[in-house]
Amino acid sequence: MPETELFSILDTVDSTNNYAMAAVHEGLARHGMAWFAREQTAGKGQRGKVWQSRAGQNIALSIVLKPKSVFSANHFMLNAVVARECHRYFNQKAGGQVSIKWPNDIYWRDRKAGGILIENVFAAKTWKWAVVGIGFNINQDHFHGSLRNVTSLGLITGKEWSPEHLARELHEALVTAFAAVTAKDFDELLAYYNEYLFRKGEQVKLKKDSITFLTTIKSVNPFGQLLTEDAIERQFNFGEVEFIN
Repeated sequence: MPETELFSILDTVDSTNNYAMAAVHEGLARHGMAWFAREQTAGKGQRGKVWQSRAGQNIALSIVLKPKSVFSANHFMLNAVVARECHRYFNQKAGGQVSIKWPNDIYWRDRKAGGILIENVFAAKTWKWAVVGIGFNINQDHFHGSLRNVTSLGLITGKEWSPEHLARELHEALVTAFAAVTAKDFDELLAYYNEYLFRKGEQVKLKKDSITFLTTIKSVNPFGQLLTEDAIERQFNFGEVEFIN
């Protein structure tokens, strides 16, 4: 199916991930299908947060992927592929200084520029679909007061961009990378993720439940767990801790 038939534009939607997930459940989804929204009224972020985005200024994109068997042995491999391609793409446009904040945020210096949310569909124990939601701040230059340490591609470069054009390019890059990846690529994917890991080797403040503590970021292991060290060595699963700015 040509890329133009896989890429659809929505004028407004509550959440592109919700829209894509509905297509999956209704049997209408095909591998590589993508939906780009000019306006997203209730975008979804990590840990149940809302992804805020001004209409017409940013990327709100969801891509439906049918996981290859190679991902069944290690689900983090899919996350690593998506994170690498999003990082590569934004880093090229921004001119460098872009990192991957565990588990799935894209940062420029110390400011958040984008986020990834992957929602999965299983039938019994079979991984049937992955809905990959991607949000990037592109032309937005003012943000809600509750959002701290955020930026956009326009603020970084001083240029205005076409969110739709960028989303099309990113969609094509992701689908191409997904098709090419094999089991032997996992070590390289993990090495890339760790090379660009946000605050690697630095002390950060994390919060688990009601407890905050200082610890040093070491790496992410093959299972996608964050490894840190202070008085003891620690490891955390997705959603188990959050960064405190």
